[in-house]
Formats: sequence, C-alpha cells, structure tokens
Amino acid sequence: MVTRKVGTRELGSATAGLMFAAGALAALASLHRRQAELRRQAEEAKKRDGLREYHRLQLYLLGKALEDPDLAAVLSTVETDSPTQRRQYLFANALYSNALFGYRTGVADLEELHGHLRVLVRNVIFREYWEATRHHRASLKTESAEARVGRMVDALSQDLDESDIEEWWVVGEPPAEDDPH
Repeated sequence: MVTRKVGTRELGSATAGLMFAAGALAALASLHRRQAELRRQAEEAKKRDGLREYHRLQLYLLGKALEDPDLAAVLSTVETDSPTQRRQYLFANALYSNALFGYRTGVADLEELHGHLRVLVRNVIFREYWEATRHHRASLKTESAEARVGRMVDALSQDLDESDIEEWWVVGEPPAEDDPH
C-alpha cells in the first residue's frame, strides 16, 4: 500500500508540473502575441509618420511651384496651355492628394472621402486635370489605395455625367470600406 501512495503522489506531482509548464507556455505565447502586436503598431506608426513628413514636404514644394512658374514647369509634367492652367492643375493635384492623404491616415473614412471627391469632380478644372493625368495613374499597382481611390473618382465622374438629377450630392454610392471601388 505504501508504494501505491507514493506512486499516486508522484503522479500528482507530475500532473502539477505539467500543468505549471502548460500554463507557463500559454503565458509565454500570449506575451509573444502581444509583443508582435506592439511591433506591428510601432511599424504602422512609423509608416504614418513617414507619410506625414512626405505630405508636408510635397505641400512645401507645391507652394514653391505655385509661387514661381519656372518651378511649376519642373514639378508638373502635364502638358498645359498656359502657366495659369499649370498652376490650376497643380492646385487640383494638391486638393486630390490632400483628400487621399486624409483617407490614408484615417482622418477621413471612405464615405467622407467619397463625399469630398464628389465635390471635386464637379469642378471643370479638376475634371480637365484628372483627364490630363490619366496616364500617370496607369502605372499604379491595381490593389494600391491610390489606384482604388482613382477608380472611385472615375466612377464618380461617370455617375455625374450620366445623372439627370440636379441633386449632385446624392450621385454615386460609396464603395464598401474593404474595397474602395
């Protein structure tokens, strides 16, 4: 009988040891997942910071180009009829880039972006700019955010052209969040 009690005791100690080890492994796995999530969040924050700095620099360069027609000719590769039209196209690009930036950084959701772009495509100069820069967007990766948003602008333009209602602000449905057109 004594050996039986010792065997049971040893079995209980082994079970307790295994349970402790399993608990420690589960805690370690949880810690690893949390660290991976924190690394992912840090990488996203770094990317957003880089995007902000890039956008700030782009706006600075655009400001210089809008002030000086000679610099505008360097910044813009679009054929235009006049320095005025070049500045208008650069400004149209700035408006579009700002809306895209707001979406990419989470300042605006897809529905807000859609509404903002719907206002932009009503402007004749913006539409001329959009058509003149069509070939620029042809090299974008199809799945990129900018390409998807560009397709949204194209769809809005087409919807507005085909619409026979005067309430332009209701034309076009915003695409689902996971597929911006």
